[in-house]
Amino acid sequence: MNIQYICPHWGCENDDAAVFVDKVLSAGYQGIEINLPPSTSTFTEHFIAELEGIRSKNKDFVFIPQQLTSPDNETVDAFISKMKRSLLELVAYQPTFINSHTGKDYYSFDDNCRIIEAALNISSQTGVRILHETHRGRFSFHAASLLPYLKKFPELELVGDFSHFCTVSESLLQDQEEIIQQIIPHVSHIHARVGHEQGPQVNDPQAPEWQNHFNRFAAWWQEMVLTKEEKGWQQITITPEFGPFPYMPQAPYSKQPLSNQWDTNVYMMNTLKQILR
Repeated sequence: MNIQYICPHWGCENDDAAVFVDKVLSAGYQGIEINLPPSTSTFTEHFIAELEGIRSKNKDFVFIPQQLTSPDNETVDAFISKMKRSLLELVAYQPTFINSHTGKDYYSFDDNCRIIEAALNISSQTGVRILHETHRGRFSFHAASLLPYLKKFPELELVGDFSHFCTVSESLLQDQEEIIQQIIPHVSHIHARVGHEQGPQVNDPQAPEWQNHFNRFAAWWQEMVLTKEEKGWQQITITPEFGPFPYMPQAPYSKQPLSNQWDTNVYMMNTLKQILR
């Protein structure tokens, strides 16, 4: 299996586009995942220009924009309209696929199904795959409650970030193995962040006190890769996705992060290159 490692833009918002892209390429990543600012922003204009330059030389460079709407107090119809505008804007950039934060955890099953259907329709009309991240606050926030959606939409593709499941269930999901086995076949893109029972991110995945957690997540990621390989996939993408504060714990008063986010994600990439097959 060819595993492509993707750099998150999250945490690099202070870099201008050229500086960020240079860092990505220098670190050895094979693509970028990003929550783009509005299309009218200078950063987005410069970033798309940088991206086009890379893709003119390397057609395999991966570009994953994120569809992430603000948490407004809104009706389901308003959410759908906002999401559709966002997705169509991202489709115009010719992404490899889109990572969508879809629906809301407090919307009803039927309302979230309407939202999923709207995304599936855009994907069908445009030919751009839209994946849905397993994330707190979204329709996919909890492992068991995700299963009815997968039954209704067996074609649904997920961005697998099980750190959110662990936080919601306050466990490493040891008692939910049968549920996890039903979810893994739907994972088509991996967010490689190690979470724990009380939060979505350990302070440093290299620390020995988190070794059991790292091993648990690495076993899930390996199973996701092998499952796709068994289905005939030739490649899969992984974004090491340790984030900045407040995901990154920091010391009080000084506000110093407990580890370096950029270095941690590079460490994750290089480590997974050694252990995943």
